[in-house]
Order: sequence, then C-alpha cells, then structure tokens
Amino acid sequence: MKPISLTRYLIEEQHAGRINADLRLLIEVVARACKSISIAIGKGALGGVLGDAGTGNIQGEAQKKLDVLSNDILLEANAWGGHLAGLASEEMDHSQPIPDAARRGNYLLLFDPLDGSSNIDVNISVGTIFSVLRCPDGVTTPGDEHFLQPGTTQVCAGYTTYGPSTMLVLTVGHGTHVFTLDREVGTFMMTRRDVQVPADTKEFAVNMSNQRFWEPPMQRYVADLLKGKEGPRSKDFNMRWVASMVADVHRIITRGGIFSYPLDEKCREKGGKLRLMYEANPMAFIIEQAGGAASTGRQRMLEVQPTGLHQRVPVFLGSRNEVAEAVRYHEQFDREG
Repeated sequence: MKPISLTRYLIEEQHAGRINADLRLLIEVVARACKSISIAIGKGALGGVLGDAGTGNIQGEAQKKLDVLSNDILLEANAWGGHLAGLASEEMDHSQPIPDAARRGNYLLLFDPLDGSSNIDVNISVGTIFSVLRCPDGVTTPGDEHFLQPGTTQVCAGYTTYGPSTMLVLTVGHGTHVFTLDREVGTFMMTRRDVQVPADTKEFAVNMSNQRFWEPPMQRYVADLLKGKEGPRSKDFNMRWVASMVADVHRIITRGGIFSYPLDEKCREKGGKLRLMYEANPMAFIIEQAGGAASTGRQRMLEVQPTGLHQRVPVFLGSRNEVAEAVRYHEQFDREG
C-alpha cells in the first residue's frame, strides 16, 4: 500500500459523505496538537519537562509536567479552531465552553492529554486519547451534562502513541486506521488501513499486583488462563503489562490480545479505575471498529449511560472471543449469586 497522508484520507472520507468539513478540520487540529506533544516528549530531559508538576488533577493524582503541558497544548489548539462548542479533559474538574469571542462549531471534544504519564520519566511509551461527540441541538454553551452521552454516539475517536515512532490510530465509524508520523515531513501517513484485531488470542494484559483485590469471577478467569494447556482453556497464555493503556491497546491493535482493568476492592467505591469518557469509550469505539469487543464485564462498554464527566468503569477489551470468555465468567458468577 502506498501511504497516503492523514489530510488526504480525511478529504476522501468527506467526499464519500462520511464526515463533514468541520469534523475533518477538527481532527487535523487535534493531530497537529499531538505532533507538538510528540516533540516535547521527544526532547525528554533536554526539554526540562520531566518530573512532577507539584499539582494534582480532579482524581487526586499527582500531575507530571508533561501532563500539564500536553493539556495546555490541546486546549490552546482547539480553543480558536471554530469546530467545537466545548471540550473536556481528564485533567480538569469541569468542561469548558469555547470562548464567546471565538467562532463555535457543533462538536464536543474529550481527551486524556497524556495517558500512562507515570511512565514518562522512565522513557516508556505514553499517549493521547480523544473522543468527539456532537453537541446537542440548540445548546450554545454546553455544560458537563451535555457531554454525558453513551459511547455509541461518538462520531470519532483516536489515540496517539509516542513510542519509537509516533503513531495515530483513528476511527470515524468506518474502520480503524493507523497513521505514522513522518518526522522529516511533519505529516501523518497512513501505514495500515482497516485494521482487524484477531478474534482469538494467547496474550492478556492485566495488573497482577491487584489480584488479591479482584472479584471471584476475575480470579477464576485469570487462574484458568494461567493453567495453560493443562487447564480448561487448553492453550498457554503470555502476560503483558506496560501500565500505559495506550501502549497496551496498541499492542492489541497490532497483534491481538485482551486488556483488563477489572473492578477490585481498591476502586470499587469509585466504580472502577479507568475513566469512561476519556479512556474506555474512545478505546472501545476504536477496538469495535477493528472487529474487537469491549465490555465492563457485565455490559457492552459503548452502551453504558454516563452519569458523570469523570465516571470510572471496569474495562475488558480486545480480541472478541477472549472478551466474550471474560464476560462469561462474570455472567456465570452473577447467575450463581
């Protein structure tokens, strides 16, 4: 396949009637912001951007300097583009409407500016995750409540992974496609079209240090994986865990697997560990468009009705047959009471 640019791909999608000009331009603005973040990350210690910022986010987590910088880059890039009515970030308490002085569009943007930021200082892949929703009709100054739409209403989702190469994985609801940043030219070029996640897998990603806090169905599920060929699954599994959702999901996009962050005793009161609006929903949309599946263990992820901007959920996503297995363990446990 001869690579085509992100711009050309988006123009072709617009000509095919799958996206409009505003959404095309919005995606390009986000992609440009991600290029700026990539440059800052690439400088590492030379750019003076490593270490803690001395602040906390809405979740009470310590912010890294690059968390704050990435958030500012995305806010500034999108505030004056004319394609948004409002935006929301994992790093901010509340959503922000576009300033009155700026031209407003009909979309809402949600983003996790730097996922996996605990890995920044050790030079392991981190990423940006984003999701685009339509602003409800008649709403000119959107508030938090207008963002609370189920994942099925997303019109676009994507993530950028900042690794040995910077890659953008994108869906506008017609397949999932991978773009690689050509650093010399400064352009994202399509390097994989219509990615398909294998339906079956022998790889799982989970934080095993939390095992003692898991619910019984998760305990049983992973115990059966670890029994390998001699167990009920009749095959050996490998475990992978990067502690950066973008990196773990990108591995699944590349070669299959299942990523799990289940409910456990430590995060039960919050509903889970990962954020529905900034992490779970966009990743679920991307994975489903690549032929995979995403669930809370008890419900299709994209059908969860959000109740809060920073709502958390359990997450199982990846190869569809393996996600179905994880869900089966939870359903069986719930039936048995």
